[in-house]
Amino acid sequence: MVIRLILLLLAVHPKGTLFIVGGGPQPPALVKHFVELAGGTHARIVVFGMASSDGVTTGVEKAQELHSYGAEAFNLFITPAEANTDSVIRQLSTITGVWFSGGDQVKLMAALRGTRVDSLIHAKYRAGAVIAGTSAGAAVMSTPMITGDERRRGGDRPPTDSNDIFMTIARGNIVTASGFGLIEGAVVDQHFIRRRRNNRLLSVVLEGPVHLGVGIDESTALIVHPDGRWSVEGASAAVIYDARHARINASDATALGAAGVVVDVLPAGSTFDPSTGRVLVLGKG
Repeated sequence: MVIRLILLLLAVHPKGTLFIVGGGPQPPALVKHFVELAGGTHARIVVFGMASSDGVTTGVEKAQELHSYGAEAFNLFITPAEANTDSVIRQLSTITGVWFSGGDQVKLMAALRGTRVDSLIHAKYRAGAVIAGTSAGAAVMSTPMITGDERRRGGDRPPTDSNDIFMTIARGNIVTASGFGLIEGAVVDQHFIRRRRNNRLLSVVLEGPVHLGVGIDESTALIVHPDGRWSVEGASAAVIYDARHARINASDATALGAAGVVVDVLPAGSTFDPSTGRVLVLGKG
C-alpha cells in the first residue's frame, strides 16, 4: 500500500522544472542557473521567439547568451504548419530545455497551440526537461493565460490617458485564453510589481476558475521544482494571491469581493508549497 502511494505521488508531478521569469533584464546568475538545470555543458536548448515580430533577431541573441554558459542553443521561429512537420520534431527530439522569449503571448500560443511541438514540449517537461520563459513566455505557462487585454477599461469611469489600464477589480473585465497549462492550478502574471499589475491578477484569481495566482516581478524567477514546490530567485520578488479558501461574493455581482484571501510577498530565497499554501522559507532577498 505504501509503495503504491509513493508511485502515485511520483506520477503526479512531472520530472521537469519550470523556470518562469517575470520579464525585464535577466541577471546573469538567473540565466546561468537555467542552463545548469538544463544540463550545463550537456544542455541542448531551443529558443522560441514567435511572441515578437523581431523574434528571429532576439532569439538568436538569447541563443548566443545561453551558448556563452556552455549550452548548445538554437533559435527556432516557426509557423503552425512548420510546428507539425517531421523535420522540426526531429530537430527538437534531443532538447533538454526550452526558452520562450517575450512579446505577445497570444502570438506565441497561436504559433504552437495544438501542434505536435506543443505535445512534444509537454512530453519533454514530463520526462525531465526545463521549460523557461520571460514576460510573454511566462504568461503562456498557465491556463488561464492573461492576454494583456481588458474589456471595460476604467469601468464606469473610462480614463482619457491610454496608459491608465487595469484600474478596477471587476468581474468579466480581464481577457484570458488558454496557455500551455504547464503550471497546474495557478495563473501567472509578469512584470508584476514594477508595472503594478495587482488589480488584474487579483481579478482573475477571484473570478476563477483557478483561485491561486502568482505575480512575478522583473529580473526575478519563479522556479517550479519536480516535487511541486515553488522557489524564488533574482532581484525582486513574487507575490502570491491565494483565494482557494476565501469567501467570494456572488457570481452575479459586477464588483468582485472576497474575505480571507491570503497574500504572500516572497523575495529571493523564499520557498512556497502550493499544495498546502504555506510559505516554507521566507527569503531575505
